[in-house]
Amino acid sequence: MADIIVVLLLILAVGAAIIYLKKQKKKGSGCMGCPYSGSCGGNCNHTKE
Repeated sequence: MADIIVVLLLILAVGAAIIYLKKQKKKGSGCMGCPYSGSCGGNCNHTKE
């Protein structure tokens, strides 16, 4: 029974991550997780300093 609960929690976590990434992609942020994603437009040149 414990194995089933662990598997369900993993599936839930992966599903939530996928939903989050899809929402961020629809918002137009080119580089998810980047603090400058709203202003750089997907051209994250600030990381190449």
